[in-house]
Amino acid sequence: MKSLSNLLVDSFGRVHNYVRLSITDRCNLGCQYCRPGNKAEYTPQMDLLTFDEMVAIVNALAEMGVTKVRITGGEPLLRPRLEELVAKLGLITGIKRIGLTTNGMLLASKARALRQAGLTDVNISLDSLLPERYARITRGGDLGRVLDAIEACFEAGFETLKLNVVLMQGVNDDEVESFLRLTLNYPLRIRFIEYMPIGVQAEGWKAGYMPLEGIMAQCAEKGWNARRVEPSGGLSNPSYCGTADDSGPARYYRISGAAGQFGLISPVSDHFCMACNRLRITADGYVKPCLYWNDEWDLKPFIGNDELLRQVFRQSLEAKPQRHEMLVQPSCKSSQHAMHRQMSRIGG
Repeated sequence: MKSLSNLLVDSFGRVHNYVRLSITDRCNLGCQYCRPGNKAEYTPQMDLLTFDEMVAIVNALAEMGVTKVRITGGEPLLRPRLEELVAKLGLITGIKRIGLTTNGMLLASKARALRQAGLTDVNISLDSLLPERYARITRGGDLGRVLDAIEACFEAGFETLKLNVVLMQGVNDDEVESFLRLTLNYPLRIRFIEYMPIGVQAEGWKAGYMPLEGIMAQCAEKGWNARRVEPSGGLSNPSYCGTADDSGPARYYRISGAAGQFGLISPVSDHFCMACNRLRITADGYVKPCLYWNDEWDLKPFIGNDELLRQVFRQSLEAKPQRHEMLVQPSCKSSQHAMHRQMSRIGG
């Protein structure tokens, strides 16, 4: 067991055992909340971390207690030979879970190979079950390809399968019932996520923002008895739903008799900052201790020297704030500055 002095602990006592590793900021879609505007600005390929550099970074983090890695983007499946990175990460001592967050457009044909390489968990972003609306939200996405990917994930046998739904007022808030119905028959987790003011879209986010408190009321209106899934509660099919201690920031519920669950992630209305256990590594090699704030540290000069890397990680955690201020405009007195990167260039 690692001593406390070797773990990734910030100044508020939060232990960090989870890293989100962005491997590209490129995407084949253009979701408004992730990449606002029609012009995409991508990091030059030569400035992206190589797979070997990513493995070196994760290896240093694993020595400090990180046990879970989630591969993100942009769209991570745009990086060729992703299964090779997964396999290399799986060989790192201490890494127990390797997840992927994807829009699913390219996943169907790659799901089995990724599972065989050691990928354990898949999160698929899916903001609408209506083909035309999905295409509009994503600026060109094909819902059929995403549904094929979901089926391929079931067949490949991932340990957890989650669908992430960013709920937006006047955009897709009329589909809550349709998403909830999916949990009745399928052993997956539907996760409703509040729309966040990240990056250059922060000025206009309030028009689409809505808290998630109304979802429980909708369950009651349908006569569905939705009960909280406690950490000690078992699951009827853990092969896909996962275990309660894998829930992260979500509060999970199960409708009576349902095969799956739904989760509520409320970073704005009910922040979970004091339970934060994650760091983010951007595709161009910076560590971000907090999604919302602009502070980040360049790791590239120190790759290959684990001791110096560990010093940078500790420095970043010493500066990590107690919480974000998504509902409050940062004042001139604040030492922090709200994030200017778009979500696609952070890695979520």
